[in-house]
Amino acid sequence: MTERIVVGMSGGVDSSVAALLLKRQGYDVVGLFMKNWEDDDDDEYCSTRQDLVDVASVADVIGIELEVVNFSAEYRERVFSEFLREYSAGRTPNPDVLCNAEIKFRAFLDHAVAMGAQRIATGHYAGVRTVREAGASRHELVKAADRAKDQSYFLHRLTQEQLARVVFPLAALRKPEVRGIAREANLPVAEKKDSTGICFIGERPFREFLNRYLPRKPGAMRTPEGRVIGEHIGLAFYTIGQRKGIGVGGMKETDSPGAPWYVAAKDMARNELVVVQGHDHPLLQRSSLVAQDLAWVAGSPPSASRDYAAKTRYRQADAPCRIAELDAETLTVEFDSPQWAVTPGQSVVVYRDEVCLGGGVIQ
Repeated sequence: MTERIVVGMSGGVDSSVAALLLKRQGYDVVGLFMKNWEDDDDDEYCSTRQDLVDVASVADVIGIELEVVNFSAEYRERVFSEFLREYSAGRTPNPDVLCNAEIKFRAFLDHAVAMGAQRIATGHYAGVRTVREAGASRHELVKAADRAKDQSYFLHRLTQEQLARVVFPLAALRKPEVRGIAREANLPVAEKKDSTGICFIGERPFREFLNRYLPRKPGAMRTPEGRVIGEHIGLAFYTIGQRKGIGVGGMKETDSPGAPWYVAAKDMARNELVVVQGHDHPLLQRSSLVAQDLAWVAGSPPSASRDYAAKTRYRQADAPCRIAELDAETLTVEFDSPQWAVTPGQSVVVYRDEVCLGGGVIQ
């Protein structure tokens, strides 16, 4: 029998080409469109309806079945509730990381298996390779050929069991090649703009969205020396390294009158926001960090005291580092060079060359 692979299709060019490539390889391909958000499905920022229309059009051109599934309840319980808890605690979570682990590669995988599939596929830019050692095999999550689009950072919480059941058809392709394949196949999404929004937020103004779910708790905005220079609207609405939307203009009586202000810290006990002037202020630099809630996609943790590279945010070059301490619950990473705006709640992800090992949540 022809192997069935269920492809998670979002309505974008990447997942559409992933489905097309698998169809051309002779698999029994079924498209699955996941609806993960319902709260404001009719406003200007939610593209679910148009995305579904696009998916249906692509499925028709490729000649595959399409199924629609609603994971909104799972999303709210497993991802959105955690998202709100983290923001309430003053941290800045990465919901895309949690969404991949809990929805796109857990709820989706379970549903696909129930549909008779052995494996699932997505349009992520990443790769999986199998390594056999001493009669056993393990799976490695590796960076995509298109390093500028690589999404292994967002996939670092997957398990070995999940990796064994996943196909990433775009692993060896670069984005221009993907669009070229879509054009050649006359896919209606060939020129569709990439989505840059978080799963459920889309392109909407973030502060406006967060204000629907979290109360404002105004407090003092101060410098590290203790000088109050303004008022914040609530610590949950700011993130470390933030420059825009702070509400502090140039102040002549400061040491650097023309330098921009950045969020450097949150004093939760006092409900105070600490701000500094200048992108390179020492309080925005960190040579080490501690992470918890660890997840090792490699199947086992890396060796302590060895040299690796790590990212503390997605849009960042790999930074050389060493693992200073590591146990079942806590990871301590020391960097060769200070890292800018290391943010509690974000993920630190550890790499050995092109192989993603896993990581944890920055404390």
